[in-house]
Amino acid sequence: MNKILLAIPTYNEFANINKLYRLIRKYNKNIKILFIDDNSNDGTIFQIRKIIQQDKKVTLVVRKKKMGIGSAHKYIFKRAFKDKIKYLITMDADLTHNPILINKMVSLIKHFHLVQTNRFLDKNSIKSWPIHRVILTKMRYLLLYFLLDIKHDSSGAYRCYNLDCINQKTLLKSKNNSYSFFWESMHIFTKKKFKIKELSVIQNYRTGGNSKMTLSDWIFGLFYVFFIFFLSGKKKKF
Repeated sequence: MNKILLAIPTYNEFANINKLYRLIRKYNKNIKILFIDDNSNDGTIFQIRKIIQQDKKVTLVVRKKKMGIGSAHKYIFKRAFKDKIKYLITMDADLTHNPILINKMVSLIKHFHLVQTNRFLDKNSIKSWPIHRVILTKMRYLLLYFLLDIKHDSSGAYRCYNLDCINQKTLLKSKNNSYSFFWESMHIFTKKKFKIKELSVIQNYRTGGNSKMTLSDWIFGLFYVFFIFFLSGKKKKF
């Protein structure tokens, strides 16, 4: 498993981090885990350092301030290429992504550029979510489908990348450092004609801690979709 890395951005996830770690180790004893923390102030960093004391396959990078989830993923890409990682898995720290899928992703990724979960393949996937989050998520999916021709679930972070066949510049091409990074990167992957495998998933809503996505994030993302739409219409190549 030396060439496989599981990377998890964190910010104020004290309520979830220990349970998440135990679940990861329940299904995979050996995978290397990298936590990228944006200077949490709730004890998350302390918890991760306690984990590191007992598990040498876990590492932590603490950034000076909150820099955005997209920025964290770009840092992860740079670190993965520097460390010559072959398969890179990313997931959220809020327990909405079930670690039971890690091994399945790894078993499939050699045949694809990207393996990821899709919350729209099963009608019960986000049944436990608050109704306003269900509506917003489905609206975003339809908007991206019709405006940018993105047929995949493009706003989730649970992904496995085959770095053997993806250029680093492609992964860093997204200009967004917030939540819009995910669908913008998927738009780039679609343009590049990546081979993408999607797995059906039942995705629970977070029960510990608070969501970091704000209304302003969603509104900005909405305007950014239209910006990319008009930009794509003016250029032959994105």
